[in-house]
Amino acid sequence: MESVAQRFLRYVSLDTQSADGAEQIPSTEKQFALANLLVEEMRAMGVSDARVDAHCYVYGSIPATEQGLPALGFIAHMDTSPDASGEGVRPRIVNGYPGGDIHLNAEVAIEESMFPALAHYVGNDIIVTDGTTLLGADDKAGIAEILTLAEYLLAHPDLRHGRICIAFTPDEEVGCGADQFDVPGFGADFAYTVDGGSPGELEYENFNAASAKLVFHGVGIHPGSAKGRMRNALHLAQEFDAMLPPSARPEHTEGYEGFFHLSELSGDVVEATARYIIRDHDAAKFAEKKALMQSAAAFLCEKHGAGAVELTLKDSYYNMKEQILPHFHLIETAKAAMGRVGVAPEIIPVRGGTDGARLSYMGLPCPNLGTGGHNAHGVLEFIPIQSMEKVVEILKAIVELTYA
Repeated sequence: MESVAQRFLRYVSLDTQSADGAEQIPSTEKQFALANLLVEEMRAMGVSDARVDAHCYVYGSIPATEQGLPALGFIAHMDTSPDASGEGVRPRIVNGYPGGDIHLNAEVAIEESMFPALAHYVGNDIIVTDGTTLLGADDKAGIAEILTLAEYLLAHPDLRHGRICIAFTPDEEVGCGADQFDVPGFGADFAYTVDGGSPGELEYENFNAASAKLVFHGVGIHPGSAKGRMRNALHLAQEFDAMLPPSARPEHTEGYEGFFHLSELSGDVVEATARYIIRDHDAAKFAEKKALMQSAAAFLCEKHGAGAVELTLKDSYYNMKEQILPHFHLIETAKAAMGRVGVAPEIIPVRGGTDGARLSYMGLPCPNLGTGGHNAHGVLEFIPIQSMEKVVEILKAIVELTYA
């Protein structure tokens, strides 16, 4: 059997970066290279129904050893973030990490003072980048871990289990990973995404999320004769932003605290555009945040004239907690699995979203597990080999406990 680290190192050699704003799925054709490779590997190990569809979703399953048992799924994503290059990844293993900073090149280092989590991995074998690209542990580590589990199950047909469903998705990093997911075709009754941080991470709460686009309409007049006539769209944007509480910005929030995030502002005197994302774990507070935006826009229109501000609000995804609570056995099973292999569960709210959140609202209850990776989306990304091995142990224990 191939080790989880060997699999991972092969997968990161393929550039699967997704692209923001694309109208098609997958957003980049190069994601098919990994998808096709995974289908070949799955078929070679005995996953006879492995396939990739026209939208670059990979599916496959391991038949049940006994009829009448529920089907359990595991899901990871193939794409890497647009935030940093994924081309020409050159991984390096720091064997027996001795502690201290890890120098990736002459100019870039993972500093222990900035990333205290490193102290937990002294003596581990840590995979890092060369400081010019991301690594791709988010989420090729999840893929490697799931397929290592699959190979183990196929080699141990005596282990009792229902149908084990496997899926690898494109475009998770650009928010489209669940858009074309075939829940009925996948065939699982419930599933886990494997797409988090340390091996003990267990997440079943995430933000409710919305996006807001505001267009501010000004009146352009020569500044020399502007008194009483000019309406500066840039000042309208500033006035709107000042009506939102500064304490509810990302840089001032943590844990269960929601926020308004001004992500883009552009324009001139005549017209300006602002984009925000709105986040809150609590559904009532989420609704209040959207209502505040609406009332602020209405106030500016009343103050400066009808049509001064156009607001478009769009919900993005919702907190999966409401969909997971009726299936809380998923959380209890994962906690017990972690305990069985000596990992302390870290149940934390996701300050973001996951494919699992959207899938949960599509009828597939789907909490999230860690992969062992750290510092995703940038050149300081790293993952200890021992953490990946531990995640594989957790996945095996989940299967055993689910069907005990």
